[in-house]
Amino acid sequence: MRKVLVLFAHPKFEHSEVNQALIQAITGLENIEIRDLYELYPDFNISIQKEQEALFEAEVVIWHHPIYWYSCPPLMKQWIDLVLEFAWAYGPGGIYLKGKYILNAITTGGSQEAYQHEGRNNYEIGDFLRPFEQTARLCHMHYLAPFHVAGTHKITDQELLQKAHSYKELLLKLRDGDDISHFQNR
Repeated sequence: MRKVLVLFAHPKFEHSEVNQALIQAITGLENIEIRDLYELYPDFNISIQKEQEALFEAEVVIWHHPIYWYSCPPLMKQWIDLVLEFAWAYGPGGIYLKGKYILNAITTGGSQEAYQHEGRNNYEIGDFLRPFEQTARLCHMHYLAPFHVAGTHKITDQELLQKAHSYKELLLKLRDGDDISHFQNR
């Protein structure tokens, strides 16, 4: 059984029914740790050591966040900038994340169709996630295909229930599956 670390960042979590449902679906599952970064660090004063210790223990890492201006919320970006240190996460001696699996679990107000070359955002969602993918590569991690809930402003209760169930099932497969390489992105 792998240890899964969910790094959750949503500055307005109390207003997001979709993210509440996703987090609720995975809360309390064995060997799955959820770290709510805005709850832990409301002042943005991140404990690098505590975060690196949590990363070190995990075999699967999930960056769970809404898409904010085609990226992640500011605390998630600061977390990446500070915690993934040179000579720890990458570069000479940067071996502590090598071989771990990582993916983005994201939510967007825009529909799946909006994130197409012909859509209003002009690019597919994977194009906006390239910096995360490259960060994973730099840290010698295995970047997996993202989990995406699109159209959050118009999602039905039934669709939300299904997405929350799918998220839970994905995490259980990542935790318990013999071979998770088939989740590899691209």
